[in-house]
Amino acid sequence: MKGRRLIKMAIHSFSHPLASYFSRTKESYRIHCESKEHLPGGVTANIKHFAPYPIVMKHGNGAWLTDVDGNDYVDYLMSYGALALGHGHDRIQKALQKQIQTDGTYLFGTPHELETRFAQKIKHYLPSMERIRYTNSGTEATLLALRLAYAYTGKTKVAKFEGHYHGGYNEMLYSINPDEQQSGPFDEPYTVPESAGLLPGGEENTLILPFNHPEACDRLLKKHRQELAAVIIEPVQGGFIPAEREFINRLRKTTEEEGIVLIFDEVKTGFRSSMGGAQTVYQVSPDITTLGKVVGGGFPFGMVGGKKEIMDVSSPKDGSDVFDTMQSKNSSAIDTLFHSGTYNGHPLILAAGLATLEVLESEYEKTVDFTEDLRMELESFFKKKSVPMKTIGMGTIFNPIFTIEQVNHYRDMKKTNLQFRKELDLHLINEGIYTKPLNRYSISTAHGEKELKQTMDALHRIFKQK
Repeated sequence: MKGRRLIKMAIHSFSHPLASYFSRTKESYRIHCESKEHLPGGVTANIKHFAPYPIVMKHGNGAWLTDVDGNDYVDYLMSYGALALGHGHDRIQKALQKQIQTDGTYLFGTPHELETRFAQKIKHYLPSMERIRYTNSGTEATLLALRLAYAYTGKTKVAKFEGHYHGGYNEMLYSINPDEQQSGPFDEPYTVPESAGLLPGGEENTLILPFNHPEACDRLLKKHRQELAAVIIEPVQGGFIPAEREFINRLRKTTEEEGIVLIFDEVKTGFRSSMGGAQTVYQVSPDITTLGKVVGGGFPFGMVGGKKEIMDVSSPKDGSDVFDTMQSKNSSAIDTLFHSGTYNGHPLILAAGLATLEVLESEYEKTVDFTEDLRMELESFFKKKSVPMKTIGMGTIFNPIFTIEQVNHYRDMKKTNLQFRKELDLHLINEGIYTKPLNRYSISTAHGEKELKQTMDALHRIFKQK
């Protein structure tokens, strides 16, 4: 109660951020109003919107963004974690130029050598990915992972965890951010739809599990073992709430015993929780892993990898392809999981991704050290202001949380003071520190002492308004 009271006092001490926000982002507002005449809600993806209106960016360089009004920002969003090297890194630019010059084209539409080289690099860090397929986004990657599990097991239901996001398609658009009144008991959460346009009855095929509750999770998996093809999980929820070791070890044991495919969605955590993702930190090998964000170097990209026997379900040599006109006498297209895409394994994107990983090999630890320094500075600042606050995360991702309580899962997060955090984020934007309000901080190799000082100076200016 004391913590809540202190935060409430801090909120009342703020001047309201919206007047300043409107004043300094007039061109963003004008463009947003114009965009609404052409784009639903004025955006091309719902995630890009926030109230009162999103800022329109014009230029990026290193750890910085500049908006259409000419305001500069230290960027902690980093395109939701995708830009591990910051904006416009010269190694990526050179890799793209070299690839075009070497290939003489942008796209082959055939196999090319870089597909294998990139897979070898990934397997060095994530050996659980015995066989790999490329996709064009993290969402596509998780969708393919589910289809592989369905095909491999012959079962048709999937389990996901409350508060976890895996992409915007039917099976996964449940219980991402459910209302507390609808979500049911914590040890057996309800399946709550999170979008219009879902297929009727779809919730019957998606089981919701409680994160970091090993006993309840174990009971639900065993109860539904005959139906479940897979369990998909963010081993670090939202990229910043880590799974407890007992929980993740028990999940691996139970899924193995019950013949349920375990999918680690490491789209956020791959090459951020560690160079080998969260699975390396926990020393747990999932059956399938999905990657995206960082491994694309800032371009649309995703990957699915896993056990040979599961991944080979998609191998065209094991059956006929849907596009084959000369089918085998002994097989048909239905014998093989169909997965295709003109841009899968795009040579330019693989070149950008390979350049990104090569830079991280020498600079990742330095970036983790900076992340820890920033976290300590933030915690020290709010402690001096008597505002209950902690940072939680792993590797180069974290989130400032305003509470004195332990945060182990989605429902704990909902109990933190989100209103204070939202208002603080808008104040920070007004002072040149950018992340989408309430979002996690993703640190890049481009962040350093200049950005740290800029951040702390902004906080001091905000609290001098008290």
